[in-house]
This record gives sequence, C-alpha cells and structure tokens, in this order.
Amino acid sequence: MKTSKSTGEPHIVVKDLTMAFGQTVIMRDLNFTVNRGDIFFIMGGSGSGKSTLMRHLIGLLKPASGEILYGGRSFGRAGGREHREMIRQFGVMYQSGALWSSMTLAENVALPLEQFTASSRDEVRRLVSLKLSLVGLAGFEDFYPADLSGGMIKRAAVARALALDPAILYLDEPSSGLDPPTARRMDELILELRNRLGMTVVVVSHALDSILAIGDNGVFLDSVKKSQQAVGNPSHMRETCQDPAVQQFLSRKDPENPTDS
Repeated sequence: MKTSKSTGEPHIVVKDLTMAFGQTVIMRDLNFTVNRGDIFFIMGGSGSGKSTLMRHLIGLLKPASGEILYGGRSFGRAGGREHREMIRQFGVMYQSGALWSSMTLAENVALPLEQFTASSRDEVRRLVSLKLSLVGLAGFEDFYPADLSGGMIKRAAVARALALDPAILYLDEPSSGLDPPTARRMDELILELRNRLGMTVVVVSHALDSILAIGDNGVFLDSVKKSQQAVGNPSHMRETCQDPAVQQFLSRKDPENPTDS
C-alpha cells in the first residue's frame, strides 16, 4: 500500500509558465507546486506537452515566459556555478532508456560518476553495484542493453539516473511499452526508491493504473485548451473535478457516452 512521504514543503514551484516553439504555444500559464517527497505525475493525452514540460523543468528548454523555482531559487535566473549545482540535483530517465548500446550496464551507470566526481575506480565500481542492486539488477554489471528485456532496460536507466544521488528523480513514461505485471513492478520500484532514498519523484505518464496507484499529486495538461485543467491528488481529482477532459482521462470514459467504461 502506498504511504505518502510528502513533507508539504515546496520543492519545485512553477509560476505562470508558458511553453512555446516560436509563435506556436504548447501550454500557457502553468502554475503548480511539487512538494518535497512527492511522487508527482505530469498527466495528459498525446500531444499535451508532458515531455516538453519535463524538458523545461530540467533545463533542456527555456520557457517563453514564467519561471521555475527549486527550493525557492529561480532556475532560469541562476548562473554559472549555482545553475550547475541545481542541475546536479536532477536524475533523469528518458522514455527509451537512452543507454549506450556499446557499453555494459556497469559502464553506463559509471559514466556520470566518472565525468562528475573524483571517485576512485574501486569506489565507482562499488557505487555502480549499489545502484544496480537498488533497481533489482545485482549481478548484471557485465550485460549489454541488447541482452536485456524492456523492463530491465528501464531499470538500468533508473540506476544510471540515481548515480549521483539526486534530490529529484525525473522519469519519462517509465511503464511505456511494458506488460501489466512488469509495469506494476516498475511502480513498486518507484515507490520503494522514494521511500528508501527520500527523493522527490516527477513522472511523465498517461498510464492510469500507475497514476492512481502511486501518485501523491499531479497536474493535468489539456492539449485542446493548451492549459492545465486540474492540480492535486489524482484519485481525489477523479472524484471531484468536473472538467470533461480530466474525467475522460482519469476514468477512461467517452464524454459522449458517460456509461462507457
């Protein structure tokens, strides 16, 4: 059973954020808070800008307007050393896993440790084994991505995201492409990592089972209105929000046929 570890203390604050590519607005006027210790879901249908929002949150894209605050500090206005320190708080798992196919799992997980720390070779080896064991891949250090199942590739990508002990773990569609039992195990892993390591976890997902099973809070993005339509606990949102798009997404009902389940 899910036990919330949210502290109620704001960790990420998004204020009046508008995302655009040139003159094309993707989402406008986003306002939400991710509390420290939350498992927070960025929700919405295809084309709603979920992954684009994650790229803004980690600094790969710049807002057209508005700002993102980490621990009360502006991410966009931070410069030099402060900006690098803020980015160092992030661990990111991309949808495809994005593992280097020519490297073993150990080499993939070791890469950020070798690039961004002064750890010795023995210490890197120890940390790699620890991270892989955290995601249930102990003993797979010498395997290549091609040797693994889809679920194992995603777990290995999570291990790499954990390499530098991030305060915030970003996951882009972690259960996409997985069969239901494997998707449930991924949910259990996310919950276990949050509870054990005390991280804040931000998940991009359209997987309803995962959202309702482990989500503490979330934001729903509407691709038609190009704005957020609801913020809060997903289960409570499903029970109380009257917006048709939110209801369709969270109950998987056809708005033209309310009896359809």
